[in-house]
Amino acid sequence: MARSKDGGRYRMSATPAIVMAEIFAVAAITLMLVSVLHFRGGFSLKSNNVVRLFNAHLVFMLFGPIIFTGQAIMAFKTVPGRRKVRKIVHMLFNLLGIFLGALGLLAIFRFYKQSGWSPNLHSLHSWTGIGVMGLYVIQFFLGFTFFLFPGAKKNMRTDMKPWHAFLGLTIFILAIFTSGTGLIERFRFLQLLKGREALLLNFTGIAIVLFGLSVVLSVILP
Repeated sequence: MARSKDGGRYRMSATPAIVMAEIFAVAAITLMLVSVLHFRGGFSLKSNNVVRLFNAHLVFMLFGPIIFTGQAIMAFKTVPGRRKVRKIVHMLFNLLGIFLGALGLLAIFRFYKQSGWSPNLHSLHSWTGIGVMGLYVIQFFLGFTFFLFPGAKKNMRTDMKPWHAFLGLTIFILAIFTSGTGLIERFRFLQLLKGREALLLNFTGIAIVLFGLSVVLSVILP
């Protein structure tokens, strides 16, 4: 908590939200890894086992568009040093997010090719997933052009900054939503109705949502 300038009221800082975000990130990662390693035999991009390919999609998408994107959003408050250093860390986190997201897409396209389970891009999850990754790439190149490229004019950066922040949060929220629909797809694919694995996936989804809310809260708070 921090005292306001008038000395009469208190306001909460972003630190508790950041701490909670990191806790929920660890929880989501742990639960996901237990799900794919303990219950479903691991994950691989090169396996002939379609379940492992499906698992790879889940793991890469969790780490990429969700965890690393969340870390990129919080980097301006979690990374010490000059603002330029924070910008570079922010960019690197986003670059990792895009790279892992691309691996997640590769895994799911290989899954559909090998399984013949259903046509590609038929569900809401697939539509929002492709949309998120497309917007993520556009956002990255816009951010690099306006905020890291030396030739960008200061007034252009000033005009672009609120839109960059808005689009970044929008993409992140869409990624959280897409992860929820993805977990529903997993329930359908594995035909889970109840049991420990189903319970584990439900708690994974809750941890992801709480991570997303904590990240957004860390942006809102000073």
